Amino acid sequence: MIKGQLKVSDPRLQNRIGYQFKQYELLQLALTHRSVSHKYNYERLEFLGDALLGMIVANYLYHAYPTENEGRLTRMRATLVRQEALGKIANDLKLSTSLILSTGELKSGGHHRESILADTVEAIIGAIYTDCQDLPLLSAIVLKWYDPYFENIEPTDQLKDPKSRLQEYLQARKKHLPIYEVVDIQGDAPNQHFKVECTVDGLPKMIGEGASRRFAEQAVAAEFLKLLEQ
Repeated sequence: MIKGQLKVSDPRLQNRIGYQFKQYELLQLALTHRSVSHKYNYERLEFLGDALLGMIVANYLYHAYPTENEGRLTRMRATLVRQEALGKIANDLKLSTSLILSTGELKSGGHHRESILADTVEAIIGAIYTDCQDLPLLSAIVLKWYDPYFENIEPTDQLKDPKSRLQEYLQARKKHLPIYEVVDIQGDAPNQHFKVECTVDGLPKMIGEGASRRFAEQAVAAEFLKLLEQ
C-alpha cells in the first residue's frame, strides 16, 4: 500500500477541499508525488489543473474588475496563481499531512516544500474536474478557497514575494539585508510549526510563524513591509 493511501478517504480532507470524490483514486493520484512513482503521480492532473485555475481566476477578475485594463488584470491573475498563493491555499487545506511522498522526499521536508504543495493544489483542481466534469461546480469550489485572499488583491499588487520585496526595498536605500533566524520549531514532522526572527537595521526585531521555515520568513518579511511602506 502506498504511504498515505488511507488518508485519501478521510472525510475531513474532502470536507476541507469542499468536494466528495466519486472516484477516490483520483484524489489519491493528485496527492502522489513523482518520487513515489514516475508513472503514477500527480503531474498530468497538475497540467490540467493549472489550465483550469488560470481560466477560473481570469474569469473572476474579468467580472469583478470591469474597468481594469488587460495589463493590470494579468498582474492580478499572476499574483493569485503564483506558487506562494497556492502554498497558502495548501496550508489552509492542510495538505501537507496528506501528501504521498517517498521516504527520502519525506525526510528531506518535501511535505512542507512550497513547490510541491502548489503543484498538489493544481492537481486536486484537475482531479475534481476529471471526477465531476462540472466546470461551474469546480469554479465555486476554487473561488471559495480564494475567498480570504480576494479581499486583499488590488490591481497594483506587486508580483514579487515579501522577502524579495523587502530585500529590494533595503538595497535601494543602501541598507544591510535582513537576517532571518529560526528561533523555535514545535511539533514533529510533518506537523511542525516554525517561528523565525528577522532583524532589520534600525527597526525592532519581529517574529513570523508558519508551517515551514519559508512560510515563516515570508510572514515576517510581510510585517516589515507593512511598517516600512506606511
